[in-house]
Amino acid sequence: MIEISAEIYCALAARLRQEIGMADWFNGAVEYETEELHARLVLTAIVYRRTETAPEGTRRPIADIVPVWWELATVQECGCVTNDFSFSELKPYLIEYEQ
Repeated sequence: MIEISAEIYCALAARLRQEIGMADWFNGAVEYETEELHARLVLTAIVYRRTETAPEGTRRPIADIVPVWWELATVQECGCVTNDFSFSELKPYLIEYEQ
């Protein structure tokens, strides 16, 4: 079994945030790859946003994200391998907290 590290969660979240953009939903996939591992996260999710107003303007950061369906496939040289991915572990990397 592959243990999903904080580095992998962080990389997947960065790619997801880029793909989600300003949308209020997401249906697609993002990938993470190293020499030893290929991971593909397929996700359908509802994205909740909050509105923040400042002198510089208004922005709508991610306040919450609710997965409707997800699957993280992990492949190594030997083939498909199970993993310990948890969406609840990924979520904090996606939510934009007030600064």
